[in-house]
Amino acid sequence: MSDAFRFVRERTPAWEELERLLVTIESRGARALDVAGARRFGKLYRAVSADLVRARAEGVDPAVVDHLNELVARSYAQVHSGSGAPRTSMFAFFALELPRLVRAEWRAMALSAALLFGGVLMGAGAVLIDPSVTGVLIPEAHAETTPDERVARDEGRAPRRGDEAAQFSTFLFTHNIQVTFLVFALGITLGVGTAAVLVTNGIPLGALAVQYHLAGHGLFFWAWILPHGIPELTQIVVAGAAGLVIARGVVLPGRRTRGDALRSEARRAARLVIGGMPILVLAGVIEGTISQMHEPAMPYAAKLVFAAVVGIALFAWLLRAGRDRA
Repeated sequence: MSDAFRFVRERTPAWEELERLLVTIESRGARALDVAGARRFGKLYRAVSADLVRARAEGVDPAVVDHLNELVARSYAQVHSGSGAPRTSMFAFFALELPRLVRAEWRAMALSAALLFGGVLMGAGAVLIDPSVTGVLIPEAHAETTPDERVARDEGRAPRRGDEAAQFSTFLFTHNIQVTFLVFALGITLGVGTAAVLVTNGIPLGALAVQYHLAGHGLFFWAWILPHGIPELTQIVVAGAAGLVIARGVVLPGRRTRGDALRSEARRAARLVIGGMPILVLAGVIEGTISQMHEPAMPYAAKLVFAAVVGIALFAWLLRAGRDRA
């Protein structure tokens, strides 16, 4: 029997005990533990932290290392959650923990993005081959007018009033939430449903892009789509990755039981989806306001610069935040 296998077999009961205590604390609060339970939690936290170091050094199965890393991270969050006000904890989650979690799940993010933009390429390729398929591939609301008609209608139109913009933003936000939670929840279908929703959401975007370019309105299209599209598509990718994380718990439980793996991965995935809600709020507000402004009310160059600033700020947060702390 290898040393790594013996190590995992001997230490698994302690890891499972720590997970049970974490479930109690996360669902009922730290006060659910008595003094002995709190001391036991602290002892297990320190022991599992040491196990994580040893597991990495001895080349233990990466799935086990990931599980230990999650246990230590959750324990750390509980140990330090009482050191500040809830507002501080929430700020720390969005400012630091969420970007770290997004980076930790970079493989799921990459696969989710590949599925979404694979759909975009499929839609674009289909219209390039046969422009008549746009009636099938694009949403009904967009199929009712041609690009020429939409540009003629929207350019020169007065911007929406404040109340109209707010109502429209609320509608878009609600729709985006539905798509986000659908692509997340379908992870339970072994990821098949998640993949299907990602691809089918990308196809209309690719088809529309080519339709507008063929009609000579590419600048109008990108100035219309990019300001809200960058945060919106980012959150769809994050939600898709969350669905794939759930699928990972079902398909690749590692040394854990399938039920334990699914519960653990579902908690991780839920943090991704809920943490990304502010991104959807941002996308809804922009789509209801800036995206609906067209020349001459707002130059297209200004809209593209705005989209670039939003994109740089968003990805600077996701890719850099939290790197300067342990």
